[in-house]
Amino acid sequence: MRSVVRYTVSTSVAAAIVAVYFQWLHVNETTVALTLLMVILVVAANWGLRQAIYLSILSAAAFNFFFLPPVLTFTVGDGRNWVALLAFLVTGIVASRLAESARTQAKIARRRQMEAERLYEFSQKMLVTGNVIDLLNQLPQMIAANFNLNGAAVYLREKDRIYRSSPNYMDVTAVELRDAAFTRDHRREEGRGVTLVPILLGTRPIGALGVTGAAPSAEALDAVCGLAAIAIERAGAVETLARVEASRESERLRNALLDSVAHELRTPLTSITAAITSLQSDGLLDQSQRVELMEVIEQEAGRLDRLVGQAMEMAELDANQIHLDMQLHSIGEAVEVAMEQLVAQLRSHPVEVRLAETLPRVSMDLERIAKVVQHLLENAAKYSAEGSPIFVSAEVTKNRLVTSVADRGVGVDDLERMMIFDKFYRGQGQRYRVQGTGMGLAIAKAIVEAHGGGMEVTSQPGQGSVFSFSLPLAAGV
Repeated sequence: MRSVVRYTVSTSVAAAIVAVYFQWLHVNETTVALTLLMVILVVAANWGLRQAIYLSILSAAAFNFFFLPPVLTFTVGDGRNWVALLAFLVTGIVASRLAESARTQAKIARRRQMEAERLYEFSQKMLVTGNVIDLLNQLPQMIAANFNLNGAAVYLREKDRIYRSSPNYMDVTAVELRDAAFTRDHRREEGRGVTLVPILLGTRPIGALGVTGAAPSAEALDAVCGLAAIAIERAGAVETLARVEASRESERLRNALLDSVAHELRTPLTSITAAITSLQSDGLLDQSQRVELMEVIEQEAGRLDRLVGQAMEMAELDANQIHLDMQLHSIGEAVEVAMEQLVAQLRSHPVEVRLAETLPRVSMDLERIAKVVQHLLENAAKYSAEGSPIFVSAEVTKNRLVTSVADRGVGVDDLERMMIFDKFYRGQGQRYRVQGTGMGLAIAKAIVEAHGGGMEVTSQPGQGSVFSFSLPLAAGV
């Protein structure tokens, strides 16, 4: 229907020009020929070669019939007019061919420009994807969306795995993809609209790409496969790096744990062993000395129990096996429970509690949050001079209850503030002066995050530190 309309319009335009020049304007033959030639060029540039050749033949016949003497006949009286008529016809056909060629080249150029823009957009999406491992799962969908395809599938030989643009996309079979991964040529099945392209890393085939729909040019598909190969190689490199980093981190934590546990366990075990040896071997000890040695054994045994308990709690938190008993409580209850557990440690530090009665109750596991406060108070007492005060306060900020424990200790510098909540990390200047495992703050942070909150520290070296943790307010509070 489109072709019929174009032939009809071409005929009508030629007839209109002939009628105007023959009936009313009466111009010379050159003007008529140039006008008809201009129309032929316009038709060739917009509609193609077939309509232009048809219009050239029709215009030559009309030009001969209406304007070359004798008029209103197809007879050519003057031999020179044969040359003019033949020149007009040849010029019209050649010009039509050139216009058609220019039109085709323009279409190819536009297509290549669109493909280049889509390739650029595709590469940008690949570069900005943060998780390179997830990029493999998203790759077929990105290809299909960028190039307006019905679907896409990517096969990797090393993993023997197929990634598809959607779970329901099965137009390209696994057998076809595996076969294409062992070839170097494009394959196109016009009936099904399936195109199969090998993915090459250099000269080595590492997989295959299968697409359905109006596929882009072979060059564009090769470029897509090249980018996909880079993404696959990046993903493999990241996986390898992640495994190396995990192994290195595991080794670091193992060494830190062994160092910390060995140091922390040796001290109470040495004290207990010495006390027991003294009780067994020295018969001259009076009752008060025996009681004192028994108290040493009891204290160091309790210390051992706390160390083992912290290690078990850290393991539970790392494995996400913590179970919270969430109920509405005031933060004051957690502070009271924590201070009851630290009577001995806080004996030389006055603790000033500033908790307004109007503070809202929050949903928390009271025992766990009390342990968070306990760790912060114990930390403040350890790293502060005897007699220096400790302040506990709380306020509501941005729909959260923020509880702070401030001390007048040595403080934390900027570098250590980035690592202070890491497992087994202890301050550079205090690790040999103050006993500890480096697990307390890590446990406290993990508990708070399990409640949906967060923890931070602000400090000024030599002036003290403020450790704060926030808990979300209960709905409707």
